[in-house]
Amino acid sequence: MTRTHWVEVDAYDRAAFANLCADSAALQVLLASGGKLLPHFDGFLLDLYALCYKLNIVLHPPEAVTPGATFFRVLIDELRGAAALETLRQQTVLDERVAGLAALLLGESMLELLKSERALTRAEMLDLWNLEQQAAEIAERGEHADVAGELAAERAGQSGEKQLGELRQRLERENAAAMRHLAQQSRRVAQAFTDSASRRQPRVTAQLERTVADLETARDEAEQWSTQFGGGHQSSPAAQLELGHQLARNPKLKRMAQLVGRMRESARALRRTLYERASNEVFSVGQGADLSRLLPPELLSLRHPLLRRDFRRRLLDGELLVYELRAREQRGRGPMIVCLDGSSSMAGDKEIWSKAVTLTLLDIAARQRRRFRSICFSSAETPLQVLELNARQRSAPELSQVFALAEYFPGGGTDFQKPLDAALECLRADRRRRGDVVFITDGECRVEPEWLRAFQREKTRLGFSVFSVLIDVGPSSLAAVTAFSDHVTSVRQLTDDATRDIFLKV
Repeated sequence: MTRTHWVEVDAYDRAAFANLCADSAALQVLLASGGKLLPHFDGFLLDLYALCYKLNIVLHPPEAVTPGATFFRVLIDELRGAAALETLRQQTVLDERVAGLAALLLGESMLELLKSERALTRAEMLDLWNLEQQAAEIAERGEHADVAGELAAERAGQSGEKQLGELRQRLERENAAAMRHLAQQSRRVAQAFTDSASRRQPRVTAQLERTVADLETARDEAEQWSTQFGGGHQSSPAAQLELGHQLARNPKLKRMAQLVGRMRESARALRRTLYERASNEVFSVGQGADLSRLLPPELLSLRHPLLRRDFRRRLLDGELLVYELRAREQRGRGPMIVCLDGSSSMAGDKEIWSKAVTLTLLDIAARQRRRFRSICFSSAETPLQVLELNARQRSAPELSQVFALAEYFPGGGTDFQKPLDAALECLRADRRRRGDVVFITDGECRVEPEWLRAFQREKTRLGFSVFSVLIDVGPSSLAAVTAFSDHVTSVRQLTDDATRDIFLKV
């Protein structure tokens, strides 16, 4: 059987790659797009996966691979000749997830070269399609010859046997001539590709080096995001591949990931310092080695030389008398709802900063066992983006929902009433616990007096608070949010320090 790929792979390799392709939308898009440009692009993508995953790389001989994949052999040789490939393989060998991500990123880079005609001209692409068509005709003619031979055998000694035999011989002669012609054309095309290697090699190397850099960044950030927002559990290789691909190809998400990490650690340290000790109480006496919880009578033994030795022994064995602490049960509070301004004036750094604050508040809500809903708004005519990021209080947020929040930006004007009405609906649905609304905006917007009075009545009845964050980097109006807010923080610089009041009061 004529193969469509060049690198030797076993059944496990093929199954692992097939599973990644079946579960990864990005790989499916790449396969569809590449298949329209060149024949057997799926085989080339399997080769890229094998180049990254396999410990030992062995290539099939040219006669074992279909002529339509001739160019991919030249491209594989150019990749193997680049020093950056070994740097890439240090991260990917025998790791299905990382190898799949590397194959996806490298495949996209190679497809970009092909589409720009910097690796192949249109005439050279047509030559490959012509080779593929000739190979298909040879295969079809071979099937016809086999059928003629079978029919001739069935009609042995009957009329028509001779004609069927002659037909088979003629088809076989034609096939042999066509195969010789195809082999000559394949060698000519392969030689033309080899001759143009000096023109193509620097571009291939540059794309490979770009893939190495993207992979290093995406790999670290994917682990960080899946830990922060994926509950810390091990997700499937395809899910990790999709996550890494989005982080590698979206600069906005890269910046947001870095900012969320810093804010998250800062918020946890701040809240731990202020609240952690207050959540514990003394309830018994036990044995241990924690000197901060030591019973006073134990200190008396330090005055006597022999008892001091016994004190040291019991300290090492963890047998000192200490107070035992019991953490008070933390019951879930009401839902936390973040209304996020997505108007045109929020584009750029303000969008990234405000969404990083929102995702950090999501982490706080998860630790407090609270439901979390984000409402992204702009003008009155634009539909709200409402996301329930942890529908169950103890559940980890879905990464798909997190990315939907991070990537969505409607633009347009500003309307405060519509998102606050949506927040009210959420709070009415959970009357048992007191909730909080965080309103993040940089804009000015007028609210109707009748609406404001009705909103204040509902706020008193439901017992929730509105904490507004006014990003006053440029034109803004404090009065616009003061009318319906219990607390207002004005942020003049988009820095980690500006988030202190936000994370303490919610």
